Amino acid sequence: MSLLPKLTALAVASVLLTACGGTTKDDAKTEAPAAGGGASANPNAPLKSGLKIAFLPKQINNPYFTIANKGGADAVKAFKGESKEVGPSDASASSQVSYINTLTQQKQDVIVISANDSNAVVPALKNARNAGIKVVTYDSDAAVAGRDVFINQASAEDIGRTEVQLLAKQIGNKGKIAVLSATPNATNQNTWIEFMKDELKKPEYKDMELVKVAYGNDDDQKSFTETQGLLKSYPDLKGIISPTTVGIAAAARYLSGSPHKGKVALTGLGTPNQMRKFVKDGTVKEFELWNPADLGYLAAYAGGALASGQITGKEGETFEAGKLGKKTVGKDGVVILGPPTVFNTGNIDQFDF
Repeated sequence: MSLLPKLTALAVASVLLTACGGTTKDDAKTEAPAAGGGASANPNAPLKSGLKIAFLPKQINNPYFTIANKGGADAVKAFKGESKEVGPSDASASSQVSYINTLTQQKQDVIVISANDSNAVVPALKNARNAGIKVVTYDSDAAVAGRDVFINQASAEDIGRTEVQLLAKQIGNKGKIAVLSATPNATNQNTWIEFMKDELKKPEYKDMELVKVAYGNDDDQKSFTETQGLLKSYPDLKGIISPTTVGIAAAARYLSGSPHKGKVALTGLGTPNQMRKFVKDGTVKEFELWNPADLGYLAAYAGGALASGQITGKEGETFEAGKLGKKTVGKDGVVILGPPTVFNTGNIDQFDF
């Protein structure tokens, strides 16, 4: 897989992307201990070799996570560790728990997980941490109590607001719009959607109305059906935002073969390879995404730094992340990859992932 050098390493809170609830993020923060558990970091400690790092995506055989975890595996190989990928075939709230328990029994050094539900996985992740396993979340966060650091694609606010801005430009800041999300409990998706709603409160969007948030559950056929349902329920719909790679591809496939092609704008988060034909046939004008391979790569290096004692997850700590350079741990143990890239007919052929 060749990646254009100018593609920035990164995010949007999510983020997509595919996505994946009882307490809110703020609730989770207040109940969580400080990241790092009081341990002291030694930034000069060598990166250990032979580390066992397991990747647990929201679901296996999802193109987005296949790319992300390949990037992670490349990083683990670079620092002479061992990697594996396990996970459910569906993105339900509790589907990852049994995998976490098995990885804990296998005594992995690091679990890298994209949480389907920010709270459902926490008890199992706490058990893993109590057993000495470091936990890195990527793409979609868990409650702070369940992990050491979160690798965020980009800032959640940037993603949520830019999604609205991209769509508004295409529909002249006027008309009814809908969101086609992943699952109702997806942490990153829900955070992005809150920022979308806040962005829509600005005066320049007074003629835009969010009429529906639909959920395709990161399933291709359900996302396709939900898109069809949106157009039936709102025949005057002007645009759809789908901040999930599965959702945007399914929505584009429906629109491309319908009378709504060219009349209903679609944007969101997708990979260039899956969206190229829809951009070229005029179904989609612009969409955005970060480099998922870099997301997995950074998550692996963060896990290696944690397991080697270079960082504990406390704000202000730094670590080297191979080709991505030095990264800094922010508030609540968040490490941001970087800003997403906007893809359109002018640049999409420059990317291959």
